[in-house]
Amino acid sequence: MSELFEYKQTMNGLHYTDEQKKILAEQALRAAEREVPRRRKPLWRTALIAAAVAAVLMVGAGATGVLKSAVDALSPIFGGNAAQTEVIDKIGRPIGASATDNGVTITTDAIIGDTYNAAIVYTIRRDDGTPLLPAGASEKGLTMGGFGGTWLSVRGGSHGSAWFVDEIPGDDAIQLVQTISADVPISKSTATAEFQDLRGWDEAAGEPVTLIEGHWKFRFDVDYEDSSVTLGGGETFTQNGMTFTVDSVSVSPVALKVDYTVDSEVQWSDAPSGQVPEEDRIQMERYFENVEILLTKKDGTVIDMSSSGGGIRPDHGVTVCDKGGVFDAIIPLEELESISVGGIVYHISAE
Repeated sequence: MSELFEYKQTMNGLHYTDEQKKILAEQALRAAEREVPRRRKPLWRTALIAAAVAAVLMVGAGATGVLKSAVDALSPIFGGNAAQTEVIDKIGRPIGASATDNGVTITTDAIIGDTYNAAIVYTIRRDDGTPLLPAGASEKGLTMGGFGGTWLSVRGGSHGSAWFVDEIPGDDAIQLVQTISADVPISKSTATAEFQDLRGWDEAAGEPVTLIEGHWKFRFDVDYEDSSVTLGGGETFTQNGMTFTVDSVSVSPVALKVDYTVDSEVQWSDAPSGQVPEEDRIQMERYFENVEILLTKKDGTVIDMSSSGGGIRPDHGVTVCDKGGVFDAIIPLEELESISVGGIVYHISAE
């Protein structure tokens, strides 16, 4: 699917019938098969469907081996220095929910997040201890088939990413990391994880190939300590001839979220899905992509979050937007100095 189609369908807060979801799933699968996989790639941008929670769940008896702690599962992905592990130990949570099919178990190792964002680490493991991937294969280019992912028991729009990590190449397991950022609170909700077929990229054929067949589906609680702080509200800035009002800024050691309202309503073209006309690209830039968000650490490091995902929703003459996402690494709040949104600076206090 095109980027704009995903934005227009997702960010306008639409919900889908079963038939529409089936069509979207087929389109996503075809698009994934045409795209050269990357190590870290968007996995989905769609409305979160509360009905997923009511689906029949196939829950395994539990992953083989010892349940990982949150620190053990999250530190290799999001940083393992003393300050980062202290944050993980405080707000991260081990899970341990799993499902098994075709001799392979997928387990939710741990989750960490805040009100609107979460990062989840899964382990995919062969039950007999043999290498999970074929000789010579690596985590690069891996994808999950179908239209799977992590679905939450909330209604709202979301965006996220997914990538694979092979902590010990050649062993019986790899890790799958997924991030979710939503426009509604997600903490204390319920998650349903569903995956189908592990695929690799065949360079010679120029297409994905199935490495492991299977269907895994199970449920777990989205439960962690929310340590986010909320800053500002009501401040304005102007650009592109429009006035932007910052409604709220939320930041935690895991992620940030900025909500703002533009004083004019975004106008999309009537182009068919899958096509992105120039006028729609310009609208996206004006209302969303050109809104600068800079995160400054006390050591002077500046992290540019301007390219973060989010949502755009026209609403009776104005446009309501949210923008943000999960950080690449845990950042303790005491290490953060400020956030700049469209040039407006908000100072951060860890207290």
